[in-house]
Amino acid sequence: MFSLKPKEGGGTPAPPAPQQGSSVMKIVLAVCILAIVIVGYTGYSNQSALEQKIQSLEQAREKSDNGIDQLKKEATALASDIEVVSKKLGVTASELDASRKYAEKLRVQQEEAKQQLASEIATKANTTDVAAVKQETSTRLAEVQQDANAKIGTVSGEVKNVAKDLDSTRSDLAASRREITDVQKTLSQQIARNAGELADLRKKGERDFFEFDIKKDKKNPRARVADIQVELKDTDAKRQKYNVVIHVDDARLEKKDRTANEPVQFLVGRDKLRYEVVVNYVDKDRIRGYLSTPKDKVLAAERPSFRPPQPQ
Repeated sequence: MFSLKPKEGGGTPAPPAPQQGSSVMKIVLAVCILAIVIVGYTGYSNQSALEQKIQSLEQAREKSDNGIDQLKKEATALASDIEVVSKKLGVTASELDASRKYAEKLRVQQEEAKQQLASEIATKANTTDVAAVKQETSTRLAEVQQDANAKIGTVSGEVKNVAKDLDSTRSDLAASRREITDVQKTLSQQIARNAGELADLRKKGERDFFEFDIKKDKKNPRARVADIQVELKDTDAKRQKYNVVIHVDDARLEKKDRTANEPVQFLVGRDKLRYEVVVNYVDKDRIRGYLSTPKDKVLAAERPSFRPPQPQ
């Protein structure tokens, strides 16, 4: 027999050990609660996702319905366009068919005409008409050659006469040029380069002299010298050159790049009187010199020696 009393001198008795079955039950219960919580949360999440998906599908369906309506409208419009195009294509096809038929008709007519022409040529080639045509052609050719030879002979004679007249005209022209050169040389020898030489020329009494001093003026460009007008255009004092325009007998005579002491001659009036302008000094926008005119108008007249008859 064992006694429940503690032994003397012994310690406090140990508490009884816990039972193993109650701990297992607690663990099982905790696991079940956790599973229930997880399942509940998962179900809630799946329901939210499902609701969102359903909402997305409904929105997509609405968009699809709108797209289908738009496609129906576009299909209706396209059907109308196709109908119009079909009608136009029908007209074009009929016109194209008519054009092809007309072109084929022209081709057939051209081919028939070609065959008919070849047949006629072959028929004529087999007859004596060819010989007659050759004979006629030879005769006409001989006549044409004779006529051409006669005309060539006539033209040759006329060319020779023209050549003679041309030689005579050249001789007369050369003589006229020599006379003009002689006159120019004679007049050039009578040029005055200063006031003293001009006084000497005046003493001879053969010509009249009119001195001038002309400045370039935009307001009054023409300066009167005797019975002519002189317009100064430009001067080059360094090179002693000038440009002027001489107004005489309703004519405009332009003289460019003329040099100091160079005689500028021109004919004036119905009797062709020879005038001469000499510029002695060239300054900036200014020229000084004289105009020389014949004193005896009758003797100085340079009328042409031969005047062709006027046409009736």
